[in-house]
Amino acid sequence: MLLVRFATPDSPAASVGVLDGGTVTTLDGVGSLGELWWLPLTSLRPVVEGASGPSFPLAGVSLLPPVDGGTEVWACGVTYKVSEEARIEESERAASVYELVYDAERPELFFKSVAWRVVGHGEPIAVRADSRVDVPEPEVAVVVTAHGEIAGYTVCDDVSSRTIEGENPLYLPQAKAYLGACAVGPGIRPAWEVPDPYALPVSMTIERDGAEDWSGTANTGQLRRRFDELVSFLLRADVFPDGAVLSTGTCLVPAAPWTLRSGDVVRIDVGGVGELANPVVEGVEAMSWLVDARDDVRLRAAGRPAP
Repeated sequence: MLLVRFATPDSPAASVGVLDGGTVTTLDGVGSLGELWWLPLTSLRPVVEGASGPSFPLAGVSLLPPVDGGTEVWACGVTYKVSEEARIEESERAASVYELVYDAERPELFFKSVAWRVVGHGEPIAVRADSRVDVPEPEVAVVVTAHGEIAGYTVCDDVSSRTIEGENPLYLPQAKAYLGACAVGPGIRPAWEVPDPYALPVSMTIERDGAEDWSGTANTGQLRRRFDELVSFLLRADVFPDGAVLSTGTCLVPAAPWTLRSGDVVRIDVGGVGELANPVVEGVEAMSWLVDARDDVRLRAAGRPAP
């Protein structure tokens, strides 16, 4: 099963439910996913498994990114060897900082997105108009409750400007946090349904002009750090009353000078967790529909070309 947020044609507000097979069953009395993350895992599981509200065929609803309310998305960098090598390759002045953080006790953590800026399965991601080289970064993300427990796993695309980060590591927020730079979805696989999170196959395919232009595969067994270790650093000096989504670093990076282009379609599959597909657009204007969609989730359909 997947925990999902979804929209129906009749309501401007999102609903929360469980997707099992081709049916979405509403969680009665649960207004947001953020409310679920208030609960300890022992209380959360029976709520999820006891879903008994109104049901809808999957074809009759629109899945939304599984991040809402005050839940924040954070991300980790240089947690796989390939990520370290890519950062060294792109950096013009400070390659050594990436070598140091890969082996350091303290991981690299950075803020990625507030909930309303996150896009979901089928919705567009964006490249910056002022960057020459931009890449998708497929990642397994953990969903962390307010109590610091890992409640589940989802797929994240940590879209990044290699041009901007490569100029200076201090430009990281500009390279990583902008409108259209964070996709999460399609839902959340509960932690109790993932027997071994360190044996998850990860693949990414990028289509251009109707044909495969880039593809790669990896596995979470290549991860330099443990998920609970990364979570512990996130919580060392912060609290997350509505929980957090922590993307745990990329294991697949197209080699420079390859770059995303408007019209590409990025497909990321994490075995046992889900598949996230997003078409690519360029610039702020192409993502401006997200602003109005904050108040009426039905408007998200206006920005959702078929992936």
